[in-house]
Amino acid sequence: MYQQLHTAVVRLPGPLDIPASLDVFRRWGDDGVDRWNGQVLLRTTCVEGQTVPFACSTTGTVDKPAVAVTVAQAAQLPAIASVVRTMFVSAPKPLAALVAADPVIARLESRYRGVRPVLQSQLFTALIRSISAQQVNLKWAATVRRRLAETYGQRHTLGEYEVISLEADRIAAARVSELRTLQFTTRKSEYIIALASAVAAGRLDLEALRHAADAEVIARLTALRGLGLWTAEWFLARALGRARVAAGDLGVRKAVGAVYLQGQMPTEAQVRELTAHWGEAAGVAQQLVLHALGFGV
Repeated sequence: MYQQLHTAVVRLPGPLDIPASLDVFRRWGDDGVDRWNGQVLLRTTCVEGQTVPFACSTTGTVDKPAVAVTVAQAAQLPAIASVVRTMFVSAPKPLAALVAADPVIARLESRYRGVRPVLQSQLFTALIRSISAQQVNLKWAATVRRRLAETYGQRHTLGEYEVISLEADRIAAARVSELRTLQFTTRKSEYIIALASAVAAGRLDLEALRHAADAEVIARLTALRGLGLWTAEWFLARALGRARVAAGDLGVRKAVGAVYLQGQMPTEAQVRELTAHWGEAAGVAQQLVLHALGFGV
């Protein structure tokens, strides 16, 4: 059936290397939820209680970045454009100060200019992403997350494309044995269902966390089984856009060690000490060192 689509160009502040920043969604595999094929990004977000799929195609340059945003209904364009404008963390002034003070970050910003963190606007999805990545490699995490999405997610079509959203009420109704057939561990199955149940029942108001202090966000999340400090810090950084380092994450530890300690593995405490000066540029600096690790520093 023919589907009329509506497109608008959204201009973003530079420098911003959109393809390089989105590469993380292709490097570890297509999970069906955040889909990037090198040219088009497919995602969903929530607009006035409704899940809305959208597509973004790069149309600008690193210095003058822009994306063509496509949706199914013209009335949705302003809200989706607003989401896209805040999808990448930039922190230009703090980053400029950090680059002037830290030769390591200066070198990485020069080499990978415009690589920025990509925020997850679907907060429930952000937590599922973290749980799926606990103690496994990221390719396997994407594989089982894709299975979860295909089994319990809501499919959305946008022209020739399809994208899936993760809905808490659907996953809350699942059984541990059913998630085990997708090859989640028993514990992760329990964590995922418990999280979905808390969100679906209103015991965990994720939207309220957008306006909460860091300490309160951490307290609310870590009160749930399976959500530790590592998950809460990634949520702060990648869902809420806070200047937070996920110091306990193995990948972050490896990346920080690679650029500051000649490859030695730092402890969580050492990571916090080595990155304390990142300040309000922490989100961007963290993404730069992770990107560098993925491409051989």
